[in-house]
Amino acid sequence: MTLASSGQTAIIRTERGLTIAGTRITLYDVMDYVTAQYPPKFIRSLFDLTEEQIDAALSYIERHRAEIEAEYQVVLKEAEELRQYYEEQNRERVAQIATLPPPPGLEAAWEKLQASKARHQSQS
Repeated sequence: MTLASSGQTAIIRTERGLTIAGTRITLYDVMDYVTAQYPPKFIRSLFDLTEEQIDAALSYIERHRAEIEAEYQVVLKEAEELRQYYEEQNRERVAQIATLPPPPGLEAAWEKLQASKARHQSQS
C-alpha cells in the first residue's frame, strides 16, 4: 500500500475495497470524479480530504491504474444491479406515493413542480 510521509499507510484494503486510511472514502468514490476529469482540488474539498490524503489517493490510482480500473468496473456493475433491484422492489410504492395529494400548505409549490416535470418530459 502507499505510505504517507509520516510513515503510515495511506491506502488500505477494507471490506469496502481500497480506502483512504482514516476515512470511509474508497478509491472508487474518487474514481467517479477522476474519470469525469474533475480537478484534484475540487475532489479534495468535496470529500474534505487533506492534501496528503488526496495526493496519496491520486498517486495510488495512477500507479495501479489497471487494477483500480478493473475493480472500479466491478463496483459500477454491482451498483447498477442494486439500483435495478431496488427500483423493481419499490416500483409499486413509488407509484402509490405519486398518487398522494400534496402536503398541506404546499399545494402551489406542488403544482409548480408538476408543471415543471411535465415540461421536462415533453422536451425529452
